[in-house]
Amino acid sequence: MFRKSTISCLLILSFLRLSAQEKYELNSGWQCNNIAGVKVTGQQLSDPAYTLSGWTPATVPGTVLTTLLDNKQVPDPMYGMNNEKIPDIYHTGRDHYTYWFVKDFTEQPATGDAQVWLHLRAVNDGCDIYLNGHRVNKTTHYGAYLRQTYNITPFLAKNGKNRLAVIVYPPQFPGNPNGGQGGDGTIAKNNGLQYTAGWDWIQPMRDRNTGIWDKVTIEKTGAVRIKDPHIITRVPGTRQPQGPQAPATLQVGAELENATARNITGTLQYTLAGNHITKKVTLPPHTTATVQLPDLLLKQPLLWWPAGYGPQSLYQLQLQFVNNGKTDDQEDVEFGVREIQTYWNAHTGSREIAVNGQKIFIKGGNWITSDALFRFTKERYDAEVRFHRDMNLNLIRIWGGSLTERPEFYEACDKYGLLVFQDFWISGDCNGRWQDPMKKEDQWTRRKYPDNHSLFLESVADQVKMLRNHASLAFWCGGNEITPPADLFAAMKDSIIPALDGTRYFFDYSNSDSMSHNTLGGNGDGPYGIQPLSTFWSTRTFPFNSEVGSVGTGDYESLERFLPAENLVPPDQQTGKTDAVWDYHKYIAYNKAVDPYGKTNDLREWANKAQLVNYDQYRALMEGFSSHMWDWYTGVIIWKTQNPWTALRGQMYDYYLDPNACLYGTRKGASPLHVMYDPEEGMVMAVNNTFQYARDLMLELKTYDMQGNDSLLTQVFVEIGPTTVQKFMNMKPLLDKLKAQQGLFFSLRLLNAHQQVVDENLYWLPDAKGNYSGLAQMPAAEVKVTAVKAGADSINVTIRNPAGGPVAFFNRVSLVNTQNKKRILPVFYSDNYISVLPGEQKTISISGGATATSKDAQIEIYGNNVKRQYIAVQ
Repeated sequence: MFRKSTISCLLILSFLRLSAQEKYELNSGWQCNNIAGVKVTGQQLSDPAYTLSGWTPATVPGTVLTTLLDNKQVPDPMYGMNNEKIPDIYHTGRDHYTYWFVKDFTEQPATGDAQVWLHLRAVNDGCDIYLNGHRVNKTTHYGAYLRQTYNITPFLAKNGKNRLAVIVYPPQFPGNPNGGQGGDGTIAKNNGLQYTAGWDWIQPMRDRNTGIWDKVTIEKTGAVRIKDPHIITRVPGTRQPQGPQAPATLQVGAELENATARNITGTLQYTLAGNHITKKVTLPPHTTATVQLPDLLLKQPLLWWPAGYGPQSLYQLQLQFVNNGKTDDQEDVEFGVREIQTYWNAHTGSREIAVNGQKIFIKGGNWITSDALFRFTKERYDAEVRFHRDMNLNLIRIWGGSLTERPEFYEACDKYGLLVFQDFWISGDCNGRWQDPMKKEDQWTRRKYPDNHSLFLESVADQVKMLRNHASLAFWCGGNEITPPADLFAAMKDSIIPALDGTRYFFDYSNSDSMSHNTLGGNGDGPYGIQPLSTFWSTRTFPFNSEVGSVGTGDYESLERFLPAENLVPPDQQTGKTDAVWDYHKYIAYNKAVDPYGKTNDLREWANKAQLVNYDQYRALMEGFSSHMWDWYTGVIIWKTQNPWTALRGQMYDYYLDPNACLYGTRKGASPLHVMYDPEEGMVMAVNNTFQYARDLMLELKTYDMQGNDSLLTQVFVEIGPTTVQKFMNMKPLLDKLKAQQGLFFSLRLLNAHQQVVDENLYWLPDAKGNYSGLAQMPAAEVKVTAVKAGADSINVTIRNPAGGPVAFFNRVSLVNTQNKKRILPVFYSDNYISVLPGEQKTISISGGATATSKDAQIEIYGNNVKRQYIAVQ
């Protein structure tokens, strides 16, 4: 039964919500024009009475190049050699990509103490802003990352019809895109992105990503605005993901800005888990103050854990400033209760990571950004981060030549449990670590980049405030493979980050001794490219390797999306020359790895064999590093797991969000509880990346020949302790003998007390000459496939392989359009490139929003010895 007091509280809360601020985006209806086509001043242009004639629809948020592409004024730079057809800013001059952007919007003048604010979350690189004939920013804004906020209350039109005009200037130093890492290096003189001048995995972005590339927002508040809330969670002790929890401490603060000419007294407050926390505040006129609320002891907290270790519990907090019974402003903040600790592991010589008191072996991927043209969406971020979760990874590193990723990216990482290692905007290539004949200036000069140090530090402080509440954000890093200049480094490490965050470890740079002590010499990361599988197991590399790996070419269906028909040819054939378009899209040679599967002149066949290489490479990488967990290594970060451009390297899924076998090889090798085989030593072992003992497990080892005949080698009960590796037995002499003629399949399984498979692994081992000769001679597997709708956005696909036949080997399952057989993207597969043993069946699920919205779809399946077929969904 409701009491009167309860009803009164609900009415008050309802009133507060109705009185709260409003926010909306200006994300449509923009128009643009090159500076050469605008002959009036910003004051004149921003007058709503001024007629815009012949202007072009603009994409905001977006870059100039995005707008030109959307209006078909340039070809798609992702396809073929089209990027070469787009004028480069270095040759055209900056005015070619200097544009005016204009937006008409309706907003009535504010009354009383009400305030209206304009927020620009990111503009690259400079801009001047005008509203209704008034200049808004007193001096030109610079800095690709630095947020801007302006009180536009005095400038709003009396009739509510407003015009915003923004002129955007490209980076002052666009750099020569001469093929070097970051071109000639001068792109790093700016406070902005370095990769836009080109890198070894991308061609230059011709406008250097000039534009209003992130959100433009109008916010309405009362007299006081809440700025940059700050939430810290303290989780003492060693916790478990399940069971009762000891309390955690919540510390909440924020900046409050009084925009009026009088003192304002009010209350900063929030309610969480039945606790109402308040603090009365008096703010002098036109001032900003930092206010810290009393600590909250949160009982029985729901904790946030990295993927694979526990749930990603998140809380919603509404922080309000209440003034005379009305809510002047409200900030909704999502956060997770967790604490991240780091320790120096003297045994490995590297940094060890713990979350909520439990040590976590880091399995990570390097990330550039979602899209090279900055076409960011919440949905794409969600899909890409979900792919990383599906790979059984627990960390994403944001590479330093790019950006501080957007809040929507971090929201996806919060949701899926990916820790984030955030570099700042420095790289060894551009900032002078090495001699480089491609660079315009010497190392001593480049070591001082960027030119404007105060702007760099202002941008660091701003971005820390923007991102610090995300549970997923785990570490800050000074830069990629080099620290920032000494004055910047000292200010960041000793002043800015401790003052504005204070809860996250700061790595000096991505492969510094503060992360991973280099006793081997060289750069401190790598190697890159295809490695013999034994290398990952037996060659000791850097103890927390920040970059290792590199291949990732997609299959035929992926390649035909961006390679012209005449370039759909296998690379590296007998001439030794690679197709020019393949080179342009940064291909890394596969031939020595593909050759053991047999030479071919058919691209589809070649690409399918490349997937076998992809799978084996990344399974071996994750297994090899995991096999030496806490002995040689405390973590590993793959270079790299995604690509913002149509490149032919370093990606687990292509630019169009179509996964390749790298993703599923990584998924297999990084499984939390995993049985595996060391091909060098011959040891069968298991890794347990959970916090619980794995007991009463049956280890079952079998072999299968190319005709499907099996042999049980052994079965034995085993157990594996938490966060450890357990060796069982050496099988190398026997396996070497059995595989000598044609190779063979080696099946490893862990079964629980109910004889259910907990984990399984299937290796295809080469013959005595190192070739996979038997795979080409396998008889066809006559599989039976069914597809059944399992929910609004899920389909279950079951593959049955009859007894008496061979292994149904390496099957790619895809959801395709029934009419044109093109893959439906993005969708998510619980597993793929799967093999089914004789007499068994496997079911995988296909899920995601596209699964629900694609009404005319069917299942495509094909494998090494399974013919391509299409299955209707029941």
